[in-house]
Amino acid sequence: MKWSQAITDYQNYLKIERGLSKNSITNYTLDVEKLTLFLEFNEIVDSPIHIDKTVVQQFIYTIAKEVNPRSQARIISGLKSFFNYLVFEDYRKDNPLDLIEAPKIGRKLPDTLSEDEINELIAAIDVSKPEGERNRAILETLYGCGLRVSELVDLKISDLFFEEDFIKVTGKGDKQRFVPISNINKKYINMYKNQIRIHLKIQKGFDDVLFLNRRGKKLTRAMIFTIIKQLAEKIDLQKTISPHTFRHSFATHLLQNGADLRAIQQMLGHESITTTEVYMHVDRTHLADVLNKYHPRKL
Repeated sequence: MKWSQAITDYQNYLKIERGLSKNSITNYTLDVEKLTLFLEFNEIVDSPIHIDKTVVQQFIYTIAKEVNPRSQARIISGLKSFFNYLVFEDYRKDNPLDLIEAPKIGRKLPDTLSEDEINELIAAIDVSKPEGERNRAILETLYGCGLRVSELVDLKISDLFFEEDFIKVTGKGDKQRFVPISNINKKYINMYKNQIRIHLKIQKGFDDVLFLNRRGKKLTRAMIFTIIKQLAEKIDLQKTISPHTFRHSFATHLLQNGADLRAIQQMLGHESITTTEVYMHVDRTHLADVLNKYHPRKL
């Protein structure tokens, strides 16, 4: 079996069997391709079926000098997944990474914005320009619904259930969930949709896409990053932020104001509550209040 064929089969497995998104599949593929580049550079001709742990260890030692521990752990995890697939399909009897441990990296806490910082960013948008109304609706939706950037750019008009106060979101692995939406969020989406979007010359195939660029096509992820970066520079924000920062802020502020962790999990679309629990480490100030309010021996 050649590496190219193994990678193609693995991509099909990730898409069909595991239902992963295009971005996730790309990341898993890059991990394997890093190994193949190492083999090519060192003129090692081992196939995916015959490569042993000694060669893989050499690769891990090499990347350890080039990337940080977090990236190293990511590559090791990706390769373990690839070789587990080969074992699962009976191409191999063992995983050459079974005895290789990833570096200890700890838990990275997400960056967040304060409510004042979010208000300042939104206030900095120039709504006298047509794209200003769109950008305000975008930021309100990122923060108001806690969406991933990929979920935002894929949001459709047919996903808006405003009478029921929900939007339908398609997340990782094409898994769908309903997320509640506030009146203020609905207000700004409607302003953009009814006053700005209707005047665009919409390209074929994008009629149902909510947020469009000036050419009538779907916005790219990169464009959302650019919009946010420019606003941060405009208000001289001394933080490095991204669209995901609004998602983190959404969850953190809900938790600070007493929201249930399970409800936050459902709104964020996390499969495991463990993923959502990272927000417990962002702000602990409310824990004493919970103890004093609910513990039977609080007096």
